[in-house]
Order: sequence, then C-alpha cells, then structure tokens
Amino acid sequence: MMVAVVMTACGVKAPEEYTASRDMPDIYPDYKGVTVPVNMAPLTFEMNNRADNMVARFTVDDEELLLEGAKIEPSEDEWQRLVEKALDKSIAVEVYARYDGEWTKYKPFDIHVSKDSIDPYLSYRLIYPSYVSYEELTISQRCLENYDESVIYDNILCSTEGEKGGQCINCHNYQQFNPERMQFHARQNMGGTVIAYDGKMRKINMRNDSILSAGVYPAWHPWLKLIVYSTNLTSQTFQVTDPNKIEVFDAESDMIAYDVERNEVTNIENDPNELEVFPCWAPDGKSLYYCSAHFEYADSADRGGQIISRRREVKYNIYKKSFDPETMTFGERRLVFDAAGLGMSATLPRVSPDGRWLVFTMGKYGVFHIWHRDGDLWLMDLRTGTPRPLHEINSKDTESYHSWSSNSHWLVFSSRRYDGEYTRPFFAHVDEKGNWSKPFELPCADPDFHRQFMKCYNVPEFMKNAVTIKPQEFADVLKGEAEAVKYVSRLNRHK
Repeated sequence: MMVAVVMTACGVKAPEEYTASRDMPDIYPDYKGVTVPVNMAPLTFEMNNRADNMVARFTVDDEELLLEGAKIEPSEDEWQRLVEKALDKSIAVEVYARYDGEWTKYKPFDIHVSKDSIDPYLSYRLIYPSYVSYEELTISQRCLENYDESVIYDNILCSTEGEKGGQCINCHNYQQFNPERMQFHARQNMGGTVIAYDGKMRKINMRNDSILSAGVYPAWHPWLKLIVYSTNLTSQTFQVTDPNKIEVFDAESDMIAYDVERNEVTNIENDPNELEVFPCWAPDGKSLYYCSAHFEYADSADRGGQIISRRREVKYNIYKKSFDPETMTFGERRLVFDAAGLGMSATLPRVSPDGRWLVFTMGKYGVFHIWHRDGDLWLMDLRTGTPRPLHEINSKDTESYHSWSSNSHWLVFSSRRYDGEYTRPFFAHVDEKGNWSKPFELPCADPDFHRQFMKCYNVPEFMKNAVTIKPQEFADVLKGEAEAVKYVSRLNRHK
C-alpha cells in the first residue's frame, strides 16, 4: 500500500512514499521494547540486512527527533532531551529503510525509560575467547552515561620476553561499588594480589603452606576490611567433539578469609571431599553465600583426569554461613538451594544490595558455566526461598557472570546470545514486584562495533565512579616485592 506523509525535523525529512510493513524492523542491536535507565548512553542501531539508508523518528509527547543515515546514531544532547521527556514513559520509534531505491516503513516500537538510574561505570576484562593470546588482556572501564572507555590495567605492562615472562590478570572486585577499594590478581610473572584501599596500594603474596593456593574468586565484606576468597587448583581442557569447546574445572578448592589491615589469612572451609567456590556476602554482612560440590576421588593419583572423566557428576549446590562481625567468626554451613537434587549445578550466587533477590547461574554440571551452552540465570526470592529460571532474560545460548547495580534495579550479565562465541554485557531492569524487562546490549557509538570486536567482555562489575589509579601505577606496584601473608588459626576482632 502506498501512502504519502510529510514530516520534517532538524533538516531531515521522512519519506513521502513508502510501503508499509506489518513487521517491526529487524535492527541490531535489538532495542525493540527494552527498558533503559534515564542516565544510559544513547542507543544506536542499524538494520540487520544493511539498508541503503534509514530514517528514524523518535517521539515523546511534543518532542520529536528525526535522524537519517545508514546507521541511526543520536547525539548525547539529542538523546538526553528525549529520555528526560520520557521519564517513566516511552519513546515511540518509527523506522523507514530504503532497499534498492524503495522505502519501507515498519511497525513502530517503544523504548521505555525508567526513573531508576544505573551506576555510571562498568568494569570488565577484555580477552580473546581462544586463549591463544591471553597476554593481550586488559581490565577496562566504561562510562555508561556516554561511550568513554579507558584501561584500568594492561596485562602487557609487566610481561617480559622469554618463556616465563608472561602475565595474566583476573578477578577485579570492589567493596560496595567503590573504585577506591578494589583488588585484582596477577598470575605468573610478577604475580600477586593487588589491593588498593583509600589511596594506598599493596601487592600481597597470599600463598602459604597452610592454604591450598593464593586467593582466587573474591568477595569484599560490605564494611569490614575483610575479603573472603575461594582457593582453587584450576585447569582446563579443550574438547574436540563436545559442543562445549572448553571445560574449566577445579581439582580442589577451599575458602579462606583475609584481613586486609592485618595481612592475615585463615581457612574457613577446607573439606577434602567438597569443592567450595564463588563466595558472596549478603548486604547485611552477616551471611556468606557460596557454592560447593561433593566429590570423592577414587584415589589420589591423577585427580585432574578423574574429574574430567567424571565431570558430569560434579554438581554444585548453594550454601550460606552465618557471620558475626563483632567476633569475626563463621557458623556452620546451611543449604540454600539443592541444585544437585534437580540433577543440575548452581554457581555464581549474587545477592541484590537490598537483600531481596539471589541470582545464580545454572547448568547441567560443573563450575564454569560461561563455557556451557546450557548456562542460564536463575532467580530466588529470599523472602520465600522460591527459585525459578529467569526466562525473561535467558537466551538459547550462554548466560553466565552477573552483578547487581547498587540500587538493586539493574542486573548486568555476560551473554553469548548473538553468535555463541563472544560474551557481551547485557542489562535488564527489575521492579519491586520482581517483573523483569527485556535485556539490552551495552550501547556503542557505532552500532556495528561489537560485531567487529574480537574480544570477550569478562566479569562485568558496576562501580559508582571511575578508577583513577593509572595503569602504570598498578604496574609499578606489581614490579615491587610482595608482602607475605601471615596464616592464623582464626581471625580476631581488631584490638
């Protein structure tokens, strides 16, 4: 059907003749019907089938914006005017696309704007998925209110020539979203744990004969100078016929508590038949959640070979331990979620800052679901203890690492939903009643950027501000001597 309309704005005209489609536009990224925070960077998009030209009309009440081009890229000022008008309402979007000289007008869609803001910064590792060149790896940060990205630390700064000169960094983590209280690990060359706390930086050698390994996966206490880590003997195998190309596993794993001020460490879980991992504090600081799988070896020889051959037996449950901040003591563990009873494995528990929700990753077996195509996110309402799969935000491919915003209304998570190979950050909103919005991908200035970018986003973590320590300052600390940790039988309240 041919129709004629004339609309102008900002010098751009909508097509006067077009064919009206019954379908919504097939755009990338898919922002149709999403909910975004009021302070999110502009959403840019293009047609999946590469239109010759596009016109997009954005409308909120009496505010109208028309943009034209092969890609639709609102400026920050243009976008801000729209979202301020659409607060707790929607932006209506009409898309026209031209193919071989003919215009098509698609069914309009809405972009909902939430009054719930998002923390302004996100940090993550950028890493190639094949591990062929793991040294080309950074911890980076992105301002979510615009497109500015910067490097927190570059792995190559402490790598040197030679077989033993490589370095790997991982597990950046913050206390209460505070970039001035952070830690990350460096392994291999000049390895150690870097802890930055209110302007003071230290390199810690957490290896000790009384613990399994140096700290690996961290969890800062909400206010104490205390970090709980899992300690892990981790390996990986590359699989030829399995659709899950890589299997990452722990032959052994325990949990330790580290006193940042006293530089003291102690074991809190080290059962030889339990594989403990992924600690996470409740926001009141009085409960510690974590995962554990019961696994008994037939003998002590070739433990890695045993756990690989029996990998589908390894199923993690979620537990929690009480904690007394006054005496610095932990209670006995208590089962929170029996995933193994369902024939499944649960990992990466994260409690929302308001204490209401527990989100975790679920797969058929194992600990590293980011390499499992069946990895999905699950939700437990901690008021009722009722778990369920998060169908609203899961895809047919992998969903894995996730973290909460400080206001408990936004979840960021890693997903391979577009191509099955690269993890990208996606965001979803949850309201007070537990209603989840359709997820949306991290916006980029060029909507095609992620389809050209050959690295994975790993371990996305929200921050209230940017890390201001320069990469070379971190490198200088890593090049220095590490403080040896002191092992104690138990932690004590500071005198």
